[in-house]
Amino acid sequence: MSKKTKKDSEIQGISQLIVGATIGVTNLVEAMHQQIVHPPFLPSTPVQKLITSIASITYKNIRWSTLFIGKSLHQILEQLTPAIGNLKDSDKKEMILSALNGVIGDYLEVTDNPLKIKMQFRFQSKVLHIDPDSLKASYPSINGKILLMIHGSCMNDAQWTRKNHNHGKILSKELNKTPVYLNYNSGKHISTNGQNLNDSLEELLKNWPVPVEELFIVAHSMGGLIARSALYYGQQEQKNWTNQLKKVVFLGTPHHGSHVERTGNYLDVILEAIPYAKPFARLGKIRSAGVTDLRYGNLVDEDWQGNDRFELKSDQRQTIQLPTEIEFYSIAGVAGKKTESKAAQILGDNLVDVKSALGQHKNPDKDLNISKEKSFIAYENNHLDLLSNSKITDQLKVWLV
Repeated sequence: MSKKTKKDSEIQGISQLIVGATIGVTNLVEAMHQQIVHPPFLPSTPVQKLITSIASITYKNIRWSTLFIGKSLHQILEQLTPAIGNLKDSDKKEMILSALNGVIGDYLEVTDNPLKIKMQFRFQSKVLHIDPDSLKASYPSINGKILLMIHGSCMNDAQWTRKNHNHGKILSKELNKTPVYLNYNSGKHISTNGQNLNDSLEELLKNWPVPVEELFIVAHSMGGLIARSALYYGQQEQKNWTNQLKKVVFLGTPHHGSHVERTGNYLDVILEAIPYAKPFARLGKIRSAGVTDLRYGNLVDEDWQGNDRFELKSDQRQTIQLPTEIEFYSIAGVAGKKTESKAAQILGDNLVDVKSALGQHKNPDKDLNISKEKSFIAYENNHLDLLSNSKITDQLKVWLV
């Protein structure tokens, strides 16, 4: 695709979002108007009905004008191309797109919006082309010990570098491994990304230019669930890459979900039940499929298919245990100090609680049985601090040597 065409596609993608957002907000305002003019549980007067009829025409005109302008909006936005052009390959631009995909990535995928992120392997923020010659050219020195780094929700491969620290860079250098970074649309269902990763890893290892000796995975947050999903589907399909996988380390992975997403789910239900506030429940439904999968830690299609993902339900996941032939390690973060009370530590890294991160569950069938020797708690670390803690790097060296 030419540079000109890429810019046009990007602008067209922004245009689609603006049109969609404008119509969505118009719908929200009209719903609020209905709730205010016609109070719940009270009969409407002829005057109230007249007001609503006139307002309805106005809202309809806004929708039609938005759609009309939207058809040519990309031509107007094209004037902004010089201003945003310099950001095209910047870390800032990547971060914006990653966050956008994390929040509405499933919508971008369904509408085939040019802003959607396509799953790909990268090295030094550059795409790896999966053929032997290209892979050789991408690495100064390549060996058969592959270290795959998988980022979390709303992030990208470049964000493994935090506060000038990068676990993958240090581990690959000191343990003599070849680092590969995954970049993906974190707004899609975890099981969808898991299946895509399963196929992508099979292709990567098939085209690796030297004999593969071992595959290690280090995954942060949602990335750990995607790794588990890929492994499940890979073993079901008897993919060769699963035989090369030796060790997996989870950093702050919500194996049994995140209390933050569960709280968001409760918010949806409360807003739906309160008169006047009901239209605002639509805003809660902006959360992507990937985010709502974090409620309990969905791994496979059956965990979400046929369900309203915003409906308040108990944990109904399929039981997926960790294969015994592979070594698994887990690291949990605790925002507070080790000396603080157990109650103060219960929220973990502020996004994932300790038990969920360590795979522990009161139901023995769902407990992942990761031993204490293969678990580590990083105190005074929030969810993102897990990416830049040198003590965690030291622990990774011990486990992955």
